[in-house]
Amino acid sequence: MSFDSLGLRPEILQAIKETGYTEPTPIQSSSIPMVLEGRDLIGIAQTGTGKTAAFTLPMLEKLIHHDGQRKGRGTRALVLSPTRELVVQIEENVKTYAKHIPVKVATVYGGVGENPQKKALRSGVELIIATPGRLMDLMGQGCTNFSECEFFVLDEADRMLDMGFLPNVRKIVSSLPKKRQTLLFSATLSKEIEKLTREFQHSPKFVEIGKRSNPADTVEQFLYEVTKSQKIGLLRHLLGNNDLFSVLVFTRTKYGADRVAKQLGKSGIQTGAIHSNRTQNQRTRALNDFKDGKIRVLVATDIAARGIDVEGITHVVNLDFPPTPEDYIHRIGRTGRAKSEGVAISFVTEEDRNPLRTLERFMKKSIIRRRAKGFVFDQEAFAATDRKHKTPRGIKPKDGSGFKRQKKRFSSPSKRRNFRRN
Repeated sequence: MSFDSLGLRPEILQAIKETGYTEPTPIQSSSIPMVLEGRDLIGIAQTGTGKTAAFTLPMLEKLIHHDGQRKGRGTRALVLSPTRELVVQIEENVKTYAKHIPVKVATVYGGVGENPQKKALRSGVELIIATPGRLMDLMGQGCTNFSECEFFVLDEADRMLDMGFLPNVRKIVSSLPKKRQTLLFSATLSKEIEKLTREFQHSPKFVEIGKRSNPADTVEQFLYEVTKSQKIGLLRHLLGNNDLFSVLVFTRTKYGADRVAKQLGKSGIQTGAIHSNRTQNQRTRALNDFKDGKIRVLVATDIAARGIDVEGITHVVNLDFPPTPEDYIHRIGRTGRAKSEGVAISFVTEEDRNPLRTLERFMKKSIIRRRAKGFVFDQEAFAATDRKHKTPRGIKPKDGSGFKRQKKRFSSPSKRRNFRRN
């Protein structure tokens, strides 16, 4: 199938051609015709599958097609995304495909001043791409007009839930006309997401690309058992291999991201970091330097990494093991994209054993264990940690703490009854 067969107008097809793309991806070829028919849609696809263009292309087509029916200056399309990096990424996508058509676009996200965004919204724009929090702020100041909104996209719906944005999303959706077309995209389909589709959509079509919640087959996955104190040393050791030339490292905390970036920098490894405490300019600069190859390693937290769309990432390193299988899927999906191969490396401490078992059950496969050649592993320290986290022999945990609770004694039955009531 070619883009020509999807029903897009020549101006959009010309822009696609100028990007060098010749064939639509599976999510695009499946979704675009349904969206152009006016159907609501649920799209389940991993990162790197082309899902952003799967909604931006038909959205632009509809904005042009219905332009003559526009009565006022109200916004006609709204895209909600969980992070500012994703908002910027979607804006770049829209500008790429709308270069030959007149569409007024505004982006709305935190971390920057409100005034330019207020001015843009009040001037009248056809498309708003926004994060929920900042959009709610500007809606409260009377900066938006959704009376003509006919097209709504909820991108990365699973992350919206994870980040606690659902209340804001509900308030925003309640301000939209009931007669509208709604698209929902997510990497996973949980019960909570299914509930959202029933709440926001009308008889949606369903498109799923690839196995639900399973890592791409193009990603080689393995792990190293290590103590906490040896993580940085092992990472430095692995980076001695020049095959790791575009590396995304995940940490659980913002402090951890800064600490890792600083220590790698001291070792002469060009490194940047992104997390929510960094300003928008700092995050944009680090991401652009990573894209341009000016830095070899980018250290990120899960939330900040949602906006990372960089081709050619060779390795993803889980310096801190992800807490859930879904987080693991999202992380390793940053490599092995667009039919290229990638490698996902996880560092596992004794404390990570339970999450690791959960992940392997979830994926129905075991992750290959490796030892780094030339790296001295502290087996004694790891064994000591192992003993520390095991329940003492002969003692059965009763309350989740690993130790038996002492039975409370009472001098009379009445005191026992009163204790239970309280």
